[in-house]
Amino acid sequence: MPTQTLLSKGVIVIGLSKIYGRSGLAALREEFVPAADNGFFGPDSVTWKVWSYPTSITVGFVRAVTIEQLDPNLNAAVEDTGDVRSRTRTRYERTVRYFALVAFGDTATTTKAADVLVKVHSKSIGTDPVTRGRYDANNPALQLWIHMTAWHSILYCYETYGPGRLSEDEELQYWAECARAAECQTIDPADVPRTRADVAAYFESWRPHLAASEHAQSMTEFILGTEFIFPETLPAWTEPVQKAIGKLVGKAVVATYPEYIRKLFDIRQPHLEDLLLRVVLRPVFAAMHHDPALYTTVAKFFIPTTVPIVGPVLVGLPAQSPRTMTPREAQRRYGFDTPAQAHPELRRRQAARVFGQGIAPSDEGLIESEQYIGGRALKVPGAPKAG
Repeated sequence: MPTQTLLSKGVIVIGLSKIYGRSGLAALREEFVPAADNGFFGPDSVTWKVWSYPTSITVGFVRAVTIEQLDPNLNAAVEDTGDVRSRTRTRYERTVRYFALVAFGDTATTTKAADVLVKVHSKSIGTDPVTRGRYDANNPALQLWIHMTAWHSILYCYETYGPGRLSEDEELQYWAECARAAECQTIDPADVPRTRADVAAYFESWRPHLAASEHAQSMTEFILGTEFIFPETLPAWTEPVQKAIGKLVGKAVVATYPEYIRKLFDIRQPHLEDLLLRVVLRPVFAAMHHDPALYTTVAKFFIPTTVPIVGPVLVGLPAQSPRTMTPREAQRRYGFDTPAQAHPELRRRQAARVFGQGIAPSDEGLIESEQYIGGRALKVPGAPKAG
């Protein structure tokens, strides 16, 4: 993409920041309901510092959901539902909303959402066409892969397009908080890497398991278009702008891929372009970060159902209670089993349907999940078919 085009986009966003300014901050605070408590981390956490930066809802999450596709089991689970291709915007927002709940949500709502998610994942079981083995979305190893790609991608994009690397102490705290967040899933927190070196070793250990199947490449190409992030209600004349912004976001994501992932996806992008994207996009994200009114406006446009969760943090609205607790403490307090032990009978029934009777799993948990992680109705016209 030409330098002039990239620079003009940066100037436009920075100009919008000046137009919105901070004058609407007080009014913005009135739009939001304070969280019941400070959740699992709170305002002094590194999680709030990193995850609230604008790189998270843009390049960070897109990076995570594309790299995840390289695990054959996860890709099979995604393909079997069909929702990512036909309801891409909805699935993306449900994913963002859930991770936002874990990072910023109050303890009661997030603990319930995590419990319901075990039910939702109970139907994501089957036989992986690449390895011919069984997959289960509740499998702790698969959950850890999803968890680590998300937490690593959010931090890596923060470093790449944001303020840069954390201090050593902050980074240690970040990975400790990552392990705490893992208590919301079927993962054993002891398996979560706690240092940069351990994280690098974890991803290196997964390289032999990764496979760039036709489905994975097709899905990633589709997601990197990122046009799904735009509401369908926009007028037709905005399509060229949508395509340009979508292409820019996709290229920004590719610029964060290591070389072996580019080879797996069969993506080529000049490293000079990677560097240019960093130079141009850093001030764009900084402008959004320093202007809560602009940031919130952009978030409302792209992830409207997530804004009530992250909005109070962006505008500095204190929670009703300063209390924080770990997910394990919350699970005991609100009467939930740990995710690894939750809903065993439902999981057995689903396995019996799929592997014993050869019929589709039930949708139990999906309708219930809409209250916590968003609806499932929105479709994306023209989504490509698998393969």
